[in-house]
Amino acid sequence: MRQAQVQRRTRETQVQVRLNLDGTGRHHIRTGLGFYDHMLAQLAVHGLFDLDIEAQGDLVVDPHHTWEDVALALGQAFDQALGARQGIVRMGYAYAPLDEALARAVVDFSGRPYAHLTARWHTPYLGREAIPVSLMAHFLRSWATQARATVHVDVLRGADDHHQAEAVFKALARALAAATRLDPRRGVQVPSSKGVL
Repeated sequence: MRQAQVQRRTRETQVQVRLNLDGTGRHHIRTGLGFYDHMLAQLAVHGLFDLDIEAQGDLVVDPHHTWEDVALALGQAFDQALGARQGIVRMGYAYAPLDEALARAVVDFSGRPYAHLTARWHTPYLGREAIPVSLMAHFLRSWATQARATVHVDVLRGADDHHQAEAVFKALARALAAATRLDPRRGVQVPSSKGVL
């Protein structure tokens, strides 16, 4: 059962995440941030993950805490659902275009958290809620920390920031789908020469 349910409660946010790695892309996402909901939907649809996210945060302050805590809870859900990571492909990559924008994502469920994003943004904010573009890299770092994964994402080209951001999430979704897939040749072995991840 490659599923997980995570609750994260702080003085700033309350987040619930349910994840099924072997889903169909069914999703129900409510973070209070329409742009974030749209990006997270890309993860579910293009990764074929069933994903439910409910979040309430101090949006009266700004989107930062909600954005961060959802990413942390989602990363923890991936880590939980993968368990000992037996039999998974482990590494995956994908390119995703959206009109003029093109993004590449490379993921390794190595057990070692690291995240890097290369992108050239044209405006300081995304979406109607004025989400700082800096939160795109912050999402990756927060997610990678809890997922215990390495992720490199590059926006190779683009003129529209919405297109660039969406291409990032679509590429990440496809890379995650590839990396979390079970490899029938590996059986129950952990994909590491160390024997553990």
